[in-house]
Amino acid sequence: MNKDTGASAETAAEQGLLEHLYELRDRLLRSVLTVFVVFICLFPFSDTLYTWLAEPLSVHLPAGTSMIATEVASTFFIPFKLTLMTAVFVAVPVLLYQIWAFVAPGLYRHEKRLVFPLLFSSTVLFYLGIAFAYYVVFPLMFGFFISVAPEGVEVATDIGRYLDFVITIFFAFGAAFEVPVATFILVAMGVTTPDALAEKRPFFIVGAFVVGMLLTPPDIISQTLLALPMWLLFELGIIGSRIFLRERIKQAAAEAASGDGADDESTDESARDGSDQSGNVDDMPAKEPVMHKNAVPGMSVTEQIEKAAQHKDS
Repeated sequence: MNKDTGASAETAAEQGLLEHLYELRDRLLRSVLTVFVVFICLFPFSDTLYTWLAEPLSVHLPAGTSMIATEVASTFFIPFKLTLMTAVFVAVPVLLYQIWAFVAPGLYRHEKRLVFPLLFSSTVLFYLGIAFAYYVVFPLMFGFFISVAPEGVEVATDIGRYLDFVITIFFAFGAAFEVPVATFILVAMGVTTPDALAEKRPFFIVGAFVVGMLLTPPDIISQTLLALPMWLLFELGIIGSRIFLRERIKQAAAEAASGDGADDESTDESARDGSDQSGNVDDMPAKEPVMHKNAVPGMSVTEQIEKAAQHKDS
């Protein structure tokens, strides 16, 4: 019987694992299909996309100059690569939803209430980081680079190198704008507290400038434009964490108060039931007789009393 029980438990575990694998396969296929559909829709506009991406640099190029392609196949593969990356960026909400749908059944209710807002806010912040890089950082950065070009040097940027540079900056600023989410997660998990983070503010500011130095070109403008938003978003994360902890304390106090009220009600009901039972002895459940130390198991109380009397007479 133990062998049958162990075999059935092992079979159930294997079936559960297979179901999870099938679910993961379906979610991955849906994600890939979404990216493919978006890519097919955007591919006819690949040249337009690259023209839009190159605009922050093109407006600062000297008159009569333009970007160049140093490789034969660059004119096809670079717009193709840009379109594919754009399709992934556009499909990010669907990709995050597929991740959410896969992990949600294994989460508790309070975890679900946290995960979905975090996914939504992280997506919005990542898009805001990209928009900030394109509309604020790029005009200042490229204007500075073009203005400091030595006299007699013609600026002619390769389209492939420009795309790699832009994608790197996009990811850097998109990741930097996730600082509030990371701060909130650390506080929610109990790793740290808002006050402890506030005490480490000077170290974070220095670290933000170091990250800006490593992820951006070696100029003070782009480094500062990355470090300052990180600092401000760090402060925003501390404020949001304090609000979250305040709400959690209020909720815990409310739950404790409701729990105490329920305990008091159950105590009153128990006391009321006890008083009712003491008023009517017939309704009280009969107590089981306590067996003597010399009692014989399997014999009734009457038989045991008679046997004890016979033993005493003899």
